Amino acid sequence: MNLTRRSLLGLAGLGAAAGLSACELRQLVEDDREGEEAPGEQEQQEEEPAVDLAEFEGLAIDMDAWSYDATNDCYYQLGLPYCTTPSSEQYETLAIFVPGAYFTATKRGSTYRCAVDAAGKVGDFTAETAPVALPINSSYWSAQPCPTSYSYDGLGRFLEAGVVYVYAGFRGRSGGYESTTQEYFSGGAPWAVADLKAAVRCLRYNAAVLPCDTSRVFAFGLGAGGTYSVQLGVSGNAEAFDPYLKELGAATHDLEGAELTDEIFGSASWCPAVSLDAGDAAYEWMMGQYAQKDSRAEGSWTALLSKDLADAYGSYLNALSLADADGNPLTLDRIEDGTYGGGTYYDRLLKEIRDAASAFLASTTFPYTSMPPVGVAPYFPGDADLSVSEVAESSQEGNGESASSGGVRQVQATVYDSLESYVSATNGDDRWLTYNANRGEADITGLWGFVNACRQATRGVCAYDALDRSGTANQLFGTDEQSSLHFDAMVSSLLQENHERYGEADGWDEGLLAAWSDDLAQTDVLDVTVTDRVTMCSPLGYLCGERPLEATVAPHWRVMTGLFQAETSLTSEVALACALEGSEAVEDVSFEAVWEAGYGLAERSGDAQDNLVAWMVASCPDGSQDGDDQDA
Repeated sequence: MNLTRRSLLGLAGLGAAAGLSACELRQLVEDDREGEEAPGEQEQQEEEPAVDLAEFEGLAIDMDAWSYDATNDCYYQLGLPYCTTPSSEQYETLAIFVPGAYFTATKRGSTYRCAVDAAGKVGDFTAETAPVALPINSSYWSAQPCPTSYSYDGLGRFLEAGVVYVYAGFRGRSGGYESTTQEYFSGGAPWAVADLKAAVRCLRYNAAVLPCDTSRVFAFGLGAGGTYSVQLGVSGNAEAFDPYLKELGAATHDLEGAELTDEIFGSASWCPAVSLDAGDAAYEWMMGQYAQKDSRAEGSWTALLSKDLADAYGSYLNALSLADADGNPLTLDRIEDGTYGGGTYYDRLLKEIRDAASAFLASTTFPYTSMPPVGVAPYFPGDADLSVSEVAESSQEGNGESASSGGVRQVQATVYDSLESYVSATNGDDRWLTYNANRGEADITGLWGFVNACRQATRGVCAYDALDRSGTANQLFGTDEQSSLHFDAMVSSLLQENHERYGEADGWDEGLLAAWSDDLAQTDVLDVTVTDRVTMCSPLGYLCGERPLEATVAPHWRVMTGLFQAETSLTSEVALACALEGSEAVEDVSFEAVWEAGYGLAERSGDAQDNLVAWMVASCPDGSQDGDDQDA
């Protein structure tokens, strides 16, 4: 019997209407085969699954347990397990919110027995074609608990567009203790991504009873949440995650024994910290090499390290073998002072800044009030305990040199009477920005002027892998035994190569050599080294370079970033966009840098989440069933 997504939905509807368990539903599927021509004994033996079909029955959604919000026509369930051996029920569970039109329902006491309504339609979508939204709220790699109470606030824009909304919990940068049992659970990389992968697999395990196309999962987030979204988007079915998924008890097959996958359909991110394997080098090349104070002050050994990291980034970028849309190499070239300050990649980076300035100046009406970009906590709806007005943690997290998250632009609001006054004030004493009003085009003379005026470094040398292990990313790569570890192999190599030269400068500590090299070799609970965990979590490693890691890459991408913030390096985000554009697996990439925007949901116009929903809908415009066979 060749079951399709439609026939499975039909059987699932019958099963849900009858209140059947996963075991009974599987029996229904098997009974449906009766009457077909019986295969030969050998063929029958070959078709018998080599897996335990009952292994993941505990993940089957109880179709009798839906709650209903009649005011907003929304069915929902909270606290659903998505793996069989969770370390934390607080984090490793999920909530599902479904548009009412996708279900037929019968009230049974305080809950509803629901079945898929094949005729139900919302917008362009039906119960077969509806995409899934997977929000990721994470500030500085914090955990995301599963909602324990219901709120419709913010969900309307998703559900009214026909999107099924799934809010999955995941662990954060550190381990913790389960609130009910007080048992310790591991945290840090790559557990958050593994948790989310398990949630995706659980959705596909329940594909027959859910009113959506589980091959169309869109993940999205800001900052660390955006980074997790990017990691999910590039690492579909990557073997390196298998031991972690096995430890979780993530579903590997459905009720029929068919293999389940964890690739996603689309990834959207704002201000993601893309490349932690080269993050410190990227930060120094983009901003650090133009600074001369604090840890970059002349005479300090860290100022020497800053220059070495910037130089190392040039070599790293060139090894990625990036290319433009026409296949021309994108590289960084050395200029007369010996730095990597030119080349086709440098030109591409300037183009992104120029385009952002052009879009802003062409669309802005003067007089104009320039508001300082203020960092806010990532917030996407689904958890009633979150507040839209939450303020983000300070960027001064042990390695920051300023509590500002937007560089020199973090000042009181300023009114500009004219375009000319705005450009003049932005330039200051250095005329690096010009604007041709007739053409609606801005131009910049180079990266130095932009960084000095709009994006000064707010983090110290080793922006993410702090010298004293005090950064949140150090916690991300800690272990159960040592909660905070060094993780940047590039820094470690530079220390080994240049420690004698660094020793002649102020502030050098010889103990840093062993601190880095020893930390990189530390292993987690599954005996995976810090170095290997960093590799797993480095998106560009799946997309480009000499030997990219094998994985299924999402076909649809949206990456947005605020230009007037210094939490991320911009060059890493541009490199990601270039790598995605060069990937044969990627169908479309929307990348925009936003002028006058800081660390947040940066958009050139409109509401960020409305724009997100519009992009999701446009990525599956006709409601066609891409990936249908996978769900079957």
